[in-house]
Amino acid sequence: MEIENTEKKKYIIISIYVTFFILIIIGLYFAFKPRESCMDKIQNQNETGVDCGGVCQKECDIVEAQNLVMGEVGLVYSGLVDKYDFYAKISNPNAVFGNKNFAYEINLKDQGGNVIATRSGSSFILPGEEKYVVETNIESGEIPFSQEFKILNSDWIRLEDYYEKPDIQIINKNYSEVSQGVGFANAQGLLRNRSPFDFNSIKIQVILKDSNNKILALNSTAMQTIKAGEDRDFKISWPNSFPGVVSVVEAQAEVNIFNSEMFLKRTY
Repeated sequence: MEIENTEKKKYIIISIYVTFFILIIIGLYFAFKPRESCMDKIQNQNETGVDCGGVCQKECDIVEAQNLVMGEVGLVYSGLVDKYDFYAKISNPNAVFGNKNFAYEINLKDQGGNVIATRSGSSFILPGEEKYVVETNIESGEIPFSQEFKILNSDWIRLEDYYEKPDIQIINKNYSEVSQGVGFANAQGLLRNRSPFDFNSIKIQVILKDSNNKILALNSTAMQTIKAGEDRDFKISWPNSFPGVVSVVEAQAEVNIFNSEMFLKRTY
């Protein structure tokens, strides 16, 4: 019986010491914890932003995304009867905002301004990026006199400081016409994925220009399962002839980082 009482006393004393130690730790934490303020560079208290809004008198700066900037818009003959390829160059003036999904509409018009063909689509653009939006083989029974490109809506998203644009490069671009065999011309190049990510799909757009920088032809392809650090050759073909002499091969590679399905899931 005396042994049991001794054990109980031991546990009680240990419990008291542990409780006392915990209280000391808690006391030290609150004693030295930085006081919340409007200059601690942390969004706390009831602030609506970092050190602004709520109890802080300073109003939060409202940063809104600027609209996409429209560049050149044009049309080229696709090489197929009554079909045309459209292009529009757009740029994103925002350094921290990306547009993960913007809808657009293309209208081909006759000389009287009447719409004779239309095409709808959607795309995305990364912060500070400049790119071509391309739609191929738009069918029109009449020869278009003008074209119109309208952005219908946008879905902007703010990307924080840790955002880094995918490091995807296209090098060794060249163009050649087919002297023997099927088709009219080919454009080739090397895709380099220097991002730390594996991608399910990367789209490549090729724009052929003459010496005056006039666009002569357009085409695109998609490359599947591109792993980090991988180099891969690509080739795009034009089955039918188009007017003009190609002097410049421009290519853009794009991957939709806003879509999680574009990232290849690794299995270990």
